[in-house]
Amino acid sequence: MTTVNIRALLLALALSPLAGCVGPMVSPTPDAPIPSALASTNINLIFVVSDDLEYQAEGDVDPITANLTAQGLQRTLLMAPFLQQNVLGNNNVTSIYALEPMTHLQTTSGYPDMAALEMVQQFALINQFTMVDANKTIAPTVGNSFPINVSYALGSVPSGVDMPSPLYPCANCQGIDYNDLDSDNETLLAGIVNAKAPGFYVFSAPWETAHSLLDNFNTFKKYHLNLPSSYHDPNHIYAISITPAGSASLTTYDSKLTPPTTYPALDPAPVALSACQYASFTLSATAASITLNKNETLYFIRHANAHPSADFSNGNYVAQGQWRALYLNTAIPRALQGLPQPTHIYSLDPAQVTPNAGLTASGPTSFSHNTLALTVEPFAIGSGLPYSLVSNFLLTDANGPQEASDYFFHGGQFSGKTILVTWEHNNIPQILAALLNGSYTNLVSTPSMSLPIPTSSATLPQALQWNTFDYDSIWTIELDGSGNLTANNSLCEGINTNNLPQLPPQF
Repeated sequence: MTTVNIRALLLALALSPLAGCVGPMVSPTPDAPIPSALASTNINLIFVVSDDLEYQAEGDVDPITANLTAQGLQRTLLMAPFLQQNVLGNNNVTSIYALEPMTHLQTTSGYPDMAALEMVQQFALINQFTMVDANKTIAPTVGNSFPINVSYALGSVPSGVDMPSPLYPCANCQGIDYNDLDSDNETLLAGIVNAKAPGFYVFSAPWETAHSLLDNFNTFKKYHLNLPSSYHDPNHIYAISITPAGSASLTTYDSKLTPPTTYPALDPAPVALSACQYASFTLSATAASITLNKNETLYFIRHANAHPSADFSNGNYVAQGQWRALYLNTAIPRALQGLPQPTHIYSLDPAQVTPNAGLTASGPTSFSHNTLALTVEPFAIGSGLPYSLVSNFLLTDANGPQEASDYFFHGGQFSGKTILVTWEHNNIPQILAALLNGSYTNLVSTPSMSLPIPTSSATLPQALQWNTFDYDSIWTIELDGSGNLTANNSLCEGINTNNLPQLPPQF
């Protein structure tokens, strides 16, 4: 036998024992079927695990800003239809609760955890919410917009954050506290279970908080459920279902999402650039206060579209608002082309309460004020800019405009800086009036503004008011090296509300 034949024989003998097990060795394990959707007759406590710096899918969180990346944003958008279809069985959600961002500050710069709120934003928009006029003088308004509860429980406000106003209590707005002060998270869950109202209650929080809440509640209620002991990934959703008889079971869903790493592409394509739609103004004034910042540029934008009718407002924006918020990633750089570019983004703490913002069957009600933070969050993600929340004073304070003026334009914090701020449109003219009053002289304006310098927005010319239907304008306020002021509203996002779809984008 030749050497070649011997080698061939030895090779054949070596491989022959393996021939019968090749199939089983390489055959993939079939994916476990997705569990059935939850029953609407049960109380369903649904926990969506959001990303943070400690527990995340690789590439979902920016290690510098602690904000989501484009990949992380894509995951949140893709999670929404899975949650709605596979977990809720296309039923409407009953309540949504998210982490209070300022209870979880990350990095040495103390950036808030916005991921949990963003994780359920798209989901909130594919559910419907009805506003009802208690006096029955206006027909009920149904919108693709569901409120998200992120406000502080009394006694659980983190350090450096202003206490909620006792004038506008909002017990139903409570969100999830990362630190679980006074066991307020367990109290929230116990209240839902004890009310015995069947439905779908969705909670969005990072693994540390979600796991602790699940474990503590399981122990407290003596359900003896076999809960997950370690982190898997943000694709896993955990649901505790409680039957009318009081028995509880755990269902785990795996969405198996593999989001792209690019910023979301919208279909239809971004709307055509439109001209600024509202009356413009310009003004200048001479500094009269030594505490004024120097060499500062601030761009004010309003929250995205949130009112399909005059009586509808629930602290979240509507479907058109989601389109606008996602478009801002291209609209803002386009509007600011050739101008000083923002290096930091600021907005209002969404845990603050919008008092008596909407009408329900039981009368006026309040909501967590999410619209401002959620409007600019996608741009912060797309641009990779650091994002901070203003929480040391309340928007509802009687002297709120003066506090905002002092915060943004006095004390040197923003000297030499260019920032982008999302704020309440009615409040922005008041901030400008507060800034002018006592800090400036020699006011020159177009259209003409009579002296003395106004003490409130009520005495500003009509062109300096922010139109109720104007979601497009950008107000620019600049302080030069001496603190002298120029301001105008000559810039706009270029997004015409009338061109935005009435239904949220689909992903």
